Amino acid sequence: MSARASFADLFEAVPDALLLVDGEGRIVQANAQAERLFGYAPGALLRLPVEALIPAAARERHRRYREHYMAKPHVRPMGVTGQSLIGLRPDGTQFPVEIALSPMGGEHGPRYLASVRDISETQRARQALVRARYDALAARIGQLALEAQDESGVVDALPRLLAAALDIATVAVLFVSGDRQSVEVRASVGLDEGDAVAPGLDEALLLAQIGAGETVLAEDLANAAAARFALPASAGSGVLVPLLDRGRPMGALLALAPQPRHFDHDALHLLRSVANLAAAFVQRRRTEEQLAHSQRLDAIGQLTGGIAHDFNNLLTVMSGSLQLLEMECADKPEAGELIASALRSVGRGAELTGKLLAFARRQRLSPRAVDVSALLGDVESMLKRTLGDSVHLHVECGAGLPPAYADPGQLEAALLNLALNARDAMPRGGEIAIEAGAHRVAAERSAGDGEAELAAGDYLRLAVADTGRGMAPETLARAMEPFFTTKEAGRGSGLGLSMVYGFAKQSGGHLRIDSALGYGTRVELFLPVARARAEAPAPAAGARASGRGETVLVVEDDAAVRAIAVAFLRSCGYRVVAVDNAAEALRYLAGDGEAAAMFSDVMLGEGMNGKELAAAARRLRAALPVVLTSGYETPAVAAGESFDLLRKPYRREQVAAAIARAIAAGSDGG
Repeated sequence: MSARASFADLFEAVPDALLLVDGEGRIVQANAQAERLFGYAPGALLRLPVEALIPAAARERHRRYREHYMAKPHVRPMGVTGQSLIGLRPDGTQFPVEIALSPMGGEHGPRYLASVRDISETQRARQALVRARYDALAARIGQLALEAQDESGVVDALPRLLAAALDIATVAVLFVSGDRQSVEVRASVGLDEGDAVAPGLDEALLLAQIGAGETVLAEDLANAAAARFALPASAGSGVLVPLLDRGRPMGALLALAPQPRHFDHDALHLLRSVANLAAAFVQRRRTEEQLAHSQRLDAIGQLTGGIAHDFNNLLTVMSGSLQLLEMECADKPEAGELIASALRSVGRGAELTGKLLAFARRQRLSPRAVDVSALLGDVESMLKRTLGDSVHLHVECGAGLPPAYADPGQLEAALLNLALNARDAMPRGGEIAIEAGAHRVAAERSAGDGEAELAAGDYLRLAVADTGRGMAPETLARAMEPFFTTKEAGRGSGLGLSMVYGFAKQSGGHLRIDSALGYGTRVELFLPVARARAEAPAPAAGARASGRGETVLVVEDDAAVRAIAVAFLRSCGYRVVAVDNAAEALRYLAGDGEAAAMFSDVMLGEGMNGKELAAAARRLRAALPVVLTSGYETPAVAAGESFDLLRKPYRREQVAAAIARAIAAGSDGG
């Protein structure tokens, strides 16, 4: 038997598919097993380029690899590279194969023998093990999410766990900044600590691709169109999987390999599953943190409001007593000066409680449609005279701004407060930008947007940004708490931001702060859009400030405050009947008791509050004029009924004017 015949018999007897390829990559001989494996008729494989047996997407890469191998041929057994190829049949079906290569000489030039084995069953078993490992990883991450105390407990562990499971060099968790202008590496394996983004990443393109909310896959970056991928060309391959919060991207998982790599369905499924788990966990944690922060501020607000109410009662007694003394000492200048000084101190105390009430959302507001463009013009003029030469101010209003629905005086004070805070954060000077624009809050929104506490609808957004030192996370977390300040003693009360926060919430809006050390601070004030066009407020009508012997029913549960109210009204020419609860007041009105008006505290201890008393009194006497008084704004007097509200501590002339105005209005209406 000739050597050629022996080779042919051996060629056909081998259980693996055998292909003999020439130096141009064409098949010159194929055994029957190769024809069966690839689905070709006898003889149909001859003269075909070997790349015809590979899916089109991998042909160019295979051609380059084949030419490299033929330039330095060597024996390569199966399985030594740890990689498999995909075979292609004429009907389009694909299957995994492993290949052994051997160079062979010959009279017609060099030949190369490829031994091909279908590893579908082996790969299925291997894939089952991989899937089990991936499932275990997903379960581990789910367990971490249940046990973690904060966001970092899960985020920091993801890169290490994924890198081990995927056997990949680089994994990073990326988050988009609050203003969606930059990308931060929150946790990583394979990147240097402190990298803003991975070296070689195009940040602008990366933001766009994360924003698209779709997976970006590049298995051979050296041959991918550079404009299509934000992944660095220095890596061989990579995948970018978005972290989605109710459909909106908050960041991404990034996986990079140094060589071209095939990310199969299971690997991509793992990355997407982990991304979904991580995004859901982060979204839940952020929502919980926002809720906890809101509840903490609400609790502080309730406590603050209660303290302010009690303090205002004390101030009312102090102020009232001093005013009565002032009347008695009209002919004693020295005593008058002391009394005036004491009254000024009472006034400062009232200002302090006013700030506390602003945070507690219980200050008296007079909201109306406000032309924000005009108001910002006034604010800009004031700030240019106040900020100093080292601070550059830039004010920008969007075109066609809708009017805001807010108290214009409080809005102006809030903007001035924010701008002065920004100035104080830049002791060496810098830039302050004030911007105004329309903003719509969708019904479905991301927790990461800081809009969870805003109802869906249209708002006006006012932003004050500075280039100062910024705030550390622990400072930012407490920035809106009353009396919290990082300023030196005597340079701030710690009530500025808390007042603005309270004003925003009481106005139906919200306050959001975005800050980081070294990157400055941006404070955004959201206010509801007014339904009507901005108008100037109508001037208040005048009223006489003294009585003519009319009877006023005073209802006040605090004996000291009641005594002051009685003294004030009697000194202004009124007769007074005083009671300490609603039940007594109603018994008086149900009888024949005379009453030209009723002056009642809102908070009356047990039983009815002042507003409920006023409504019940008017059922007995429909035209009864009512003036309510309170140490703070409460839901009891916020519904817009026809009751005047006088803020404590009040002055004698304010009480007289309020009662006279109510009686006059009742006479006009009767």
